[in-house]
Amino acid sequence: MSNIIGLGLDVTDIPRIADAIARYGDRFLHRVFTDGEVAYCRRHRVPEIRFAARFAAKEAAMKALGTGFSRGVFWHDIEVVRHGGPPQLQFHGGAARRFASIGGTSSLLTITHSDTIALAEVLILGR
Repeated sequence: MSNIIGLGLDVTDIPRIADAIARYGDRFLHRVFTDGEVAYCRRHRVPEIRFAARFAAKEAAMKALGTGFSRGVFWHDIEVVRHGGPPQLQFHGGAARRFASIGGTSSLLTITHSDTIALAEVLILGR
């Protein structure tokens, strides 16, 4: 049986992410997102929506880990992946270490968006 050991929720303004992409371009994208996330988002008609959703997911995951953007957890340590089903999280580096240290065994991610906001919720499950 699994217990919820972490919960995070984040909402991100899509126009804010679109502005950051317009202003800083690849410098912003590669600072925040993995190469796989950039490739995935760019395959879509309105990539800013996908980038904002992944930004919200990373923020929600940092909250669920109880770290925020600290304790060795960085943007690239949290990756949103799709393998034909719902989006999932992969933890790397400091996020993977934190996940293990709090007893995480799995995570759940849900993402939704409107025309102007993207919302993500993350649950970290453990024994």
